[in-house]
Amino acid sequence: MLYWIIISICIAEFIYSSTIHFLNKKAAHLPIPKILSDIYDDDTYKKQQNYRQEHAHVSYITTCINSVIQISLFAFGGFALFDTWGQSVNSNPIVVAWIFFGLVFLCSWIPEFPFGLYSTFVIEEKYGFNRTTLKTYILDILKSLMLTIVIGGAFIAFFVWIYHLIPHYFWLLAWGTITVFSLFMTFFYSDLIVPLFNKQKPLETGELREAIETFATKVNFKLKDIYVIDGSKRSAHANAYFTGYGSRKRIVLYDTLMEQLNTEEIVGVLAHEIGHYKHGHIYQSIITASLTNLLMFYVFSLFMNNQNIAEAAGCTQPSFHINLMIFGLIYAPFSELLSIIDNFISRRNEWQADEYAKANGMGYAVSSALKKMSKRSLSNLTPHPFTVFVKYSHPTLKERIIHLE
Repeated sequence: MLYWIIISICIAEFIYSSTIHFLNKKAAHLPIPKILSDIYDDDTYKKQQNYRQEHAHVSYITTCINSVIQISLFAFGGFALFDTWGQSVNSNPIVVAWIFFGLVFLCSWIPEFPFGLYSTFVIEEKYGFNRTTLKTYILDILKSLMLTIVIGGAFIAFFVWIYHLIPHYFWLLAWGTITVFSLFMTFFYSDLIVPLFNKQKPLETGELREAIETFATKVNFKLKDIYVIDGSKRSAHANAYFTGYGSRKRIVLYDTLMEQLNTEEIVGVLAHEIGHYKHGHIYQSIITASLTNLLMFYVFSLFMNNQNIAEAAGCTQPSFHINLMIFGLIYAPFSELLSIIDNFISRRNEWQADEYAKANGMGYAVSSALKKMSKRSLSNLTPHPFTVFVKYSHPTLKERIIHLE
């Protein structure tokens, strides 16, 4: 019965993803909302629809392939076969887990690789967004794989070790380790990870830096570091973000953002981000993620030695890697539900951050920035309401512009 329950969950997940895809595809042809009519002319709107549809088509094909692989690996004993191969190489449970998760990762990554190439060098190139070279693209993949192997491999080794050493408290130690690592990366991500992919340099003294510092002083926001990152070496898409906490707060501006927006609009974008800090959203997200992980690890502790789970996957004995893999399939619907709740809270937080910017005289600047960035990135202006409800971490552009203006 458990075997068929898991098969049903996998199929239901695929139907759910397909429903979202087709609802969004249908909504993409709706007329542009009147308040956003100044973003696209008729030709640009057709270009936007084609761009989004091409990306959605590739994304859906990738989803279909991943679903087929996932269901096939479970239904036809693929996970059990990977477990057998691992044990034939070495009986050490850490080595077996490395081989098992490595093979599972390759089964999903290899089919996705050509679609990633196509998206970047065909679709993004066709619509004028791609600025990366094949050499940079390959180097990025190799660096990402290396980070995955080193960090992921270390976590697997540690989790398997404590799983065998103190199984009763495994879930608590695993949760604590993930929490500490997440906090560490929050503080040092810009110093350790970003330099592997991009160059960062302090924003030069001038009109923009003075405007940012003036606003930060006005709202009593202590700010020390403002950096510019060379995002243009890969894409024409613009972005900006805050990282770190306390004395390690850092504003990072993409050079493409500085190309697209004027000084007031950039300050408006940062006013919105400062609003997140002022409302405590950053700490709220840390606590929420930590509690979510705690729940997940605790529930897994109830499954990790379950014989029925191992047998459903075609194995004779439970093991950390097999039971974790199958638990992930069972937990997926609950994870999606938690994600919907998290997105709802995130949208509420975005409203509050917009309100903060508006209250400090930057409402029209944020509105103008959002319109410009949406136009340049060919954003979808008519997402289906159901997609917004379950997948969007931000309110729709229409809702934000109405509120800001």
